[in-house]
Amino acid sequence: YGAFGLKPGTVNGDILLNLDSETEGELYVGCAGGTDANITLPYTAEPAPQGWHAVKLEVKGLKGGHSGIQIGFQRGNANRLLCRLLLHTEQEWLLASVDGGGLRNAIPREAAAVITIPAEGVDEIMDLVAEYEDLFIAEYDGVEDNIQLTATEVECPATELPEDVQDFLIHAITACPHGVYRVIPEMPDVVETSNNLAMLVTEDNCVTVMCLTRSSVESRKEELQSIIESVFAMAGAEVVFSGSYPGWKPNLNSHILQVMKTTYQENYGVEPRVIIIHAGLECGIIGRNYPGMDMISFGPTIKYPHSPDEKVNIPSVAKFYEYLLATLKAL
Repeated sequence: YGAFGLKPGTVNGDILLNLDSETEGELYVGCAGGTDANITLPYTAEPAPQGWHAVKLEVKGLKGGHSGIQIGFQRGNANRLLCRLLLHTEQEWLLASVDGGGLRNAIPREAAAVITIPAEGVDEIMDLVAEYEDLFIAEYDGVEDNIQLTATEVECPATELPEDVQDFLIHAITACPHGVYRVIPEMPDVVETSNNLAMLVTEDNCVTVMCLTRSSVESRKEELQSIIESVFAMAGAEVVFSGSYPGWKPNLNSHILQVMKTTYQENYGVEPRVIIIHAGLECGIIGRNYPGMDMISFGPTIKYPHSPDEKVNIPSVAKFYEYLLATLKAL
């Protein structure tokens, strides 16, 4: 389906105008490839201790964002912050569930865990949550402006993870790489390799962790995959990689690039910016089956993609369409 389903010989053109970029006035000529890591940690549920209280811990209010575009902005990852809080909870506790994130290609904005603790530990956990909310707000000052940590008493769950499994899980999530792993040496403002610790799901006596690893260098992507696999293998989890797609190597001598630079200059009096993006574009996938295709990607201005705040700048759509028509005429 989609770009993966476009077989060789289906189309006859030798130029691809990919209408999928997020800043008007920019021409994308290269992108990163990616791979999904699907990590599963099954467990045999144990009954919750009698007389203990249940508390739901939540991290929310983060900005999130596209894991290919905003990954270098140093924004908070709700999954990591939640597990950091759990790791530093000194009183006795047991984990019933942990869930966070919503899309593999979005930096997680929210995460929640249900834990049980002895009755005398409830006030202590409330104090710890307030302390860590202040700590995270201070650490992310100037980056995140609405971090919220809450602790709410809830109905006690019937079962929980075994203590050794929960410890392995929390340590593995804490050790799992997230964010920028390497930049392009010749272009230090451009991310080369990254990982997004995207989702945590507890369901049917199994915790699933999902990551999306990106890189414009295939061997670096494989290196980071090996690190992720090693971390979770030590926790007893199974790691399966899937959905791999290639990057798109830039060709600065591209004919369509020269045509579009000239057309933009003639119509708007300035040169467009030529960009290599860390996000994935269909060009990498299509280029694998059409290696001779001359490709470029451009589009209107979009803000906060893959989040509830996503929006498009309406005037930029008209300009983008006008530019598309001028490009077709020039060709």
